[in-house]
Amino acid sequence: MKQRFDFEDIRPLYDEEVAPAMKEILKEPALEGIFNYLFPNKSFDEIASELLKVNSKKEFQKKFIAPFLWILANKTAASLELLNYDRISKEDSSTFISNHRDIILDAAFLNILLDKYGFDTTEVAIGDNLLIFPWIRDLVRMNKSFIVKRNMPVRQLLEVSRRLSSYIHFALKIKEQSVWIAQREGRSKDSTDHTQESLIKMLAMGGGKDLMRSIKSMNITPVAISYEYDPCDYLKAKEFQLKRDYSDYKKEKKEDLLNMQTGLKGFKGRINFNVAGRLNDVIDSISPDSGKSEQVNAIALLIDKMIHKNFVIYEVNYIAYDWLYQTDNYSDKYTAQQKQQFQEYISQRLDKIDIENKDTEFLTKKLLEMYSNPLINFEKAQ
Repeated sequence: MKQRFDFEDIRPLYDEEVAPAMKEILKEPALEGIFNYLFPNKSFDEIASELLKVNSKKEFQKKFIAPFLWILANKTAASLELLNYDRISKEDSSTFISNHRDIILDAAFLNILLDKYGFDTTEVAIGDNLLIFPWIRDLVRMNKSFIVKRNMPVRQLLEVSRRLSSYIHFALKIKEQSVWIAQREGRSKDSTDHTQESLIKMLAMGGGKDLMRSIKSMNITPVAISYEYDPCDYLKAKEFQLKRDYSDYKKEKKEDLLNMQTGLKGFKGRINFNVAGRLNDVIDSISPDSGKSEQVNAIALLIDKMIHKNFVIYEVNYIAYDWLYQTDNYSDKYTAQQKQQFQEYISQRLDKIDIENKDTEFLTKKLLEMYSNPLINFEKAQ
């Protein structure tokens, strides 16, 4: 008999739960429109019939999720590559930590790339703020996601974090399942990409009192994600102005949905996932005699450096830097035509921003920061 653990409301579905959950999910009226977009050559009934035959998470990923994601990548990206995958351990489960660019696709693309090169897919940490409908919650749990509870009262936060950490250690060590988690809560709107110290503290909780030993046991493997273009760049710029102009501004659920849809359908150019190596290979540079807070800070900085050092830098990043800072430092990295094309691209993104008291100068600055900050961090890390 399968042993059950107290992770019922955050864990992925068990395989025997997949078929019953699928029956319920297929009752959702919104799915027909989604299927029509994903699989235009098949009727809803045909797809539903195939989905009702699925009996495991692996089968669901192999037959539906992976084919859809490769179709999406071919439609919306110039290329999708996994670099230095030989740095991934084949003996031990890994905790993949990456910068966060797209709400859905960061982990999704990593998983199909891992599968392409013979690795098992990861379990994925996903915030419950994105699980707007019950059927979405069931769907992501069917796709090997575990739930991160957001916006908890302070008095409950410690216990929620401890339980999440315990689940991640359980997945790594008992299930022998790799996991993915972003280096920070939410996407970095300006692409500065820094690891939250609270993430390191949370991860260490489930592995005992010795922080360094707990972190080492997780086989943390940072991954640098580089999108040439960010389909949501104009939405992020708009949000920056709204936050500047309205102190009480708070993003609504429908805006999260718009970001998810835009990220999925928008053109991304070249996409590279670069495996930065294993944190355990450099973690011993941290003094064992330092205090816990110093160790947490040092671990976060090491992860940052590994990610920043492994960014793939595109022509648009060089152009954005020179434009923003009024230099020609990188003029040898791009052509006049590429510069003109990027200037036209920025102009088109500005045109898409529908906002009262539109501050074009401010919005341009924010867009250029998004594209120049990966280059700045890359240069600092070398």
